Amino acid sequence: MKNSGQVMRVAAYCRVSTDKLDQANSLESQQRYFDEYIARNPLWELYEIYVDEGITGTNTEKRDSFNRMVQDGKDGKFDMIITKEVSRFARNLLDSIKYTRELRECGIRLIFMNDNIDTDQPDHEFRLAMMASLAQEESRKTSERVRWGQRRRMEQGVVFGRDMLGYDVRDGKLIINEEGAEIVRMIFYKYLNEGKGCHVIANELKEAGIKTASRMKEWSHTVILRLLKNEKYCGDLVQQKTYTQSYLSHKKKYNRGELDYVVIKDHHEPIIDRETFEAVQREIQRRHELHCKNGSYSNRYALSGKIICGECGATYVHSLKKCPNGNRYENWTCITKNREGKPRTTQTGEKVGCDNFNLNDNDIRLILKYIVGDIIRQRQDLLDSVVDTIEEVLKICADKNSVEFFEKEIEKLEAKKEKLLDMCLSGDVETSEYKKATERLNSEHSELIRKLKTEKEKSALVDDKAQILKSVSEYVNSITVGEEWDDTFYRNLVDKIVVYRDRSIDVHLKLIPEKWQAKILKGKAEIEECLQNHIILPDAGAPVPMSVRVALSSGSGIV
Repeated sequence: MKNSGQVMRVAAYCRVSTDKLDQANSLESQQRYFDEYIARNPLWELYEIYVDEGITGTNTEKRDSFNRMVQDGKDGKFDMIITKEVSRFARNLLDSIKYTRELRECGIRLIFMNDNIDTDQPDHEFRLAMMASLAQEESRKTSERVRWGQRRRMEQGVVFGRDMLGYDVRDGKLIINEEGAEIVRMIFYKYLNEGKGCHVIANELKEAGIKTASRMKEWSHTVILRLLKNEKYCGDLVQQKTYTQSYLSHKKKYNRGELDYVVIKDHHEPIIDRETFEAVQREIQRRHELHCKNGSYSNRYALSGKIICGECGATYVHSLKKCPNGNRYENWTCITKNREGKPRTTQTGEKVGCDNFNLNDNDIRLILKYIVGDIIRQRQDLLDSVVDTIEEVLKICADKNSVEFFEKEIEKLEAKKEKLLDMCLSGDVETSEYKKATERLNSEHSELIRKLKTEKEKSALVDDKAQILKSVSEYVNSITVGEEWDDTFYRNLVDKIVVYRDRSIDVHLKLIPEKWQAKILKGKAEIEECLQNHIILPDAGAPVPMSVRVALSSGSGIV
């Protein structure tokens, strides 16, 4: 602290909790008052007036000027702070005590003018605590009054919130903004009628240069999904989705049942009719059920997760499509294509999208039925081929010396570790060197254990050779095909199906090393070419109708 007679550098602090015009005038008056007040004292020199406008006093996190003032005080830039009252400084008791103590330790004196508190006085902390407690309690009561008033106004239909895409908020009412409403209608149409996913819609809006609403993030999957779920677009109003957990922190929390929602049906003019909105909610739920938690699609269908895009490596997903005549059919689409659309390069230079063809569910079922039929026709040839392959694999695994080799290596390594420990205990090896050597040996030990486990598994396969051959034989002999499609049978039979851009398909079955190849034909010319090359077609002995779209061949020569 400075001695009497020395000029003191004085900082002033003032704050208003809203940015309304009358409060702004009050702030101006406070600044003018401090200017004049400090100028009247010849031993005071104004350093700076720190101002926070439109900021709450119940915590100090967002009060930039306040925090800067505290730091400047700690840095010794001034000697004293004056402010009107404790409630302007902080309405939080803990903050009041904390910051006055910190500033006092740095030699900063504080004067709260209206409360007649000077931190040079011996009882200042008691009086400060009492006034801060009163200010904090007043904040609590004010918060409760505000929340009660807001709740009543919500129940009366007054809208609390900002403008959104398609609606402007004016005097507590939602007014349709036609420019934004057209974008909303387009998004709902793309999702429901065109069957597009949220990723694709977001990318299409970006590429079309369509801007989001003010304060809204750029177009993304989550933005589109949140928009599709927003009940305001069908004319309903649901408020109290968030709430302030504490009047001290002012932090918002999502309302997950802690408070009752305020729900008003048919509150305002809708942008989307209720029937369409509800259809979209059902479609969102249907797609959600297809998608499991780890991001892969569920096993609702026999081939879910088994159809792989040969171009980008993503899985194909099942969907229902609608023809122009109103008929529906089942389809499989690459998930990358579904989310990101056709291949393109983004503005950042990233290559996204996929253009692999969509696979008709009837086509792939037809292909699989003919493959099973082919297995049945040439069951023994196939079984002989599989058995030969298994024999070759087991020959490679038959070296039991490998197991003994790794077991001996592990024994040697463990002996090294014991010797190293003895040397460390006797003082021949420094502790630091012992730790480094131990880490290296432990790493080698883990690798040897892994290799030993692999060799033992190979050895077990050789020991179970007879059982393996028997199981494979029973599996191949059990393959039958009926007229009706059997989900369980094909789920257990198919390992994976790889789809390529040229409309060719590789089919891999479980336990069978051979692969079958098929091609989805396009037009009469391709069908005639397949006939000329003697590629087997459904009912190849009969006239080939234009509806026939599948040709089968095999790289293994089995078909």
